[in-house]
Amino acid sequence: MANKAAIDKTWTSDLDRNVLIDTHCHLDMSDYIIDLDNVLVRAFSHHIKRIISIGIDLVSSKNAIELARKHQHIAATIGIHPHEVDLLSEDAYLDLEKIYLDHPTHIVGFGEIGLDYYKKYSDPAKQRHHFRKQLDMAREFKLPVIIHNRDANDDILKILRQAQPLDHGGVMHCFSGDYSYASKILDLGMLISIPGIVTFKNSIILQEVARKIPLTSMVLETDGPFLAPQPFRGKRNEPAYLIHTARKIAELRQIDVNLVATQTTTNAENLFSFTDQ
Repeated sequence: MANKAAIDKTWTSDLDRNVLIDTHCHLDMSDYIIDLDNVLVRAFSHHIKRIISIGIDLVSSKNAIELARKHQHIAATIGIHPHEVDLLSEDAYLDLEKIYLDHPTHIVGFGEIGLDYYKKYSDPAKQRHHFRKQLDMAREFKLPVIIHNRDANDDILKILRQAQPLDHGGVMHCFSGDYSYASKILDLGMLISIPGIVTFKNSIILQEVARKIPLTSMVLETDGPFLAPQPFRGKRNEPAYLIHTARKIAELRQIDVNLVATQTTTNAENLFSFTDQ
């Protein structure tokens, strides 16, 4: 266990080099339109090695690919978010297939897909149908899956177990469950993604997860423009802020922040198989 002086040092010092990977950011959203170039400059000059821009529908999936084509250190995912599946036609799957076949080198994952029973913008039965269908498509494309889960723990776990084996792995995005649930997700061979929420004082349950799960099973994300960590809580989130999440995890585990950075980056690179790494 690191001593108090070592912990204080990791909190105040920067990383050795640009090594962090933001595994989940919505770079195409309107929050970034005015100053995206500056957002990327800050990211790549402040510890960020790579950003994955996430698709949540056909339009954002195409936008993510365009960003990946323009910027060497951005990768894309494709998929349909559970909020968007009520009006989803079967033709959309043909569109997703064409998008993938046209840009396989820029696409590293399938998602954000899953279930959301909190807002219920889409019928839960339709959510489950399209979640299963997209898991099948991810398997066909040999892509890891990025899972959205809000208030749907039991059904998420049931459907993921039915879909086993997930030959190409996956990640539970913006994890919000407790350690017991995290253990069940890890038993499926998936990774846990820790967001900036872990820096909030009242996030005791997530902090326990970040402290106890194996570091080899963890990746980091901003979920930008949402969920900015302390000291930016309530403001627009961006990839450059990922360092604060890494430092909080290091503090919780009482280890050097460089260990958190290098291991979570290795985990992300192993899962997503970036073509230029």
